[in-house]
Amino acid sequence: MLLWIFRAFFIVIIIAVLLVNLTLPEISGGAGRTDFYAILWSGLIMALVAFVVDFLTPKKSLAALAGVFFGLLVGIVISWALAQVFDMIIDIYRIELAVTAARAVKWMLGICICFLIINIVIRTKDDVRFVIPYVEFAKQTKGARPLVLDTSAIIDGRIADLYKSKLFDAPLIVPRFVLNEIQLISDSADKLKRNRGRRGLDILKEMQSNTGVDITIDDTPLPDEEGLKGVDQKLIVFTKERGGRLVTTDYNLSKVAAVREVDVLNINDLANSLKTIALPGESMKVRIIKPGEEPQQGVGYLDDGTMVVVEEARNRIGKEIVLTVTSSLQTSAGKMIFGKFESFGGQ
Repeated sequence: MLLWIFRAFFIVIIIAVLLVNLTLPEISGGAGRTDFYAILWSGLIMALVAFVVDFLTPKKSLAALAGVFFGLLVGIVISWALAQVFDMIIDIYRIELAVTAARAVKWMLGICICFLIINIVIRTKDDVRFVIPYVEFAKQTKGARPLVLDTSAIIDGRIADLYKSKLFDAPLIVPRFVLNEIQLISDSADKLKRNRGRRGLDILKEMQSNTGVDITIDDTPLPDEEGLKGVDQKLIVFTKERGGRLVTTDYNLSKVAAVREVDVLNINDLANSLKTIALPGESMKVRIIKPGEEPQQGVGYLDDGTMVVVEEARNRIGKEIVLTVTSSLQTSAGKMIFGKFESFGGQ
C-alpha cells in the first residue's frame, strides 16, 4: 500500500514539474518550441523508464522506513553527478537549450533517479549489507521479542501453563493462517484430529481470557504470500518479519528454522531440561487406539498428543485402561511414555 502511495506521489510531482516549466513564457512561446519538446519528451520518457524498472524489479517486503531516507540520500548524490554529466554533454555537443529547459530536465532526472533508488532499496533491503558492508535495515523491536506460536505449540498446551507460572512475559502472536489451520483440524472427520483441534481452540480462548497473557491474533499479510507453500514456510517468514522467536514442538520445523537463522523455542527441549514427564511406578489412564509394533503392545495418546505404548494391551483396543508407567522418553521430536497393563480381577 505504501509503495502505491509513493508511486502516485511520484506521478503528481512529475506532472507538476512539467506543467510549471512548460507554461513559462520563454518555453511556451514560439521561439522556445525546441525547449518545450525537450522538456516534455524527456520528462515522459524518464518517467516511463522509471516505472518499467520499478515493475520489473523483483518484489520484496517493506520493513524499514530508514531505507527510504537512505535511498533518497543516494539518489540525490547520483542525481548531482548525472547533472554534471548532462551539462558536459550539452557543452560538448553544443546543444542549444534554454537555461530553464536544462534545469527542468535536471529536476526530472533527479526525481526519477531518487524514485528508482528508493524502490530498489525498499525491495532489496535484505541484500544491502552484501553490497555495502555494515549497512543493514532491520526492524528494531522494543522490549521483549514476541513469541510466535505454531499449531503444535498451541495444541500441546504447555505454553499456557508456562505463562501461568510467569516464567515468560513476552507478547504472544498467533498468525491468522495458524488459527485457520487449527480450525481445519477441529473440523476434521478424524475424531482424534478433531479433538486435538478443539483442544487448541480451548487453549487459545483460555490464554485470551487471562489478563496476564499478552496474546494477539495477527492478520497482517505476508510479502509474496502466494509463493509460500505450507504453514511452516509462512511461519518462518512471519517470524523473521516480526523479529520474534518461533515457539513449536515440531522437531523438523525447529531444524528448518535454525537453518533459516530464525530463533526457535522448542517446548520439548524446555520440558526435557526442567522435569521428567512421567515417573516410573505412576499410574495413568489412556484409551488404547491401535496395536503397537511389537506383539501384545497397544498404543494410545494423551490429550496433548503424547504417544503411550502399553505392554499387554493389544486386546484392549477401543477401551480406556489404567496402566503403570515403566519409563518415559523426551526428545526434541516429542515425548513417549512406556507402560504395562496388568489385568486385575478379570478387567
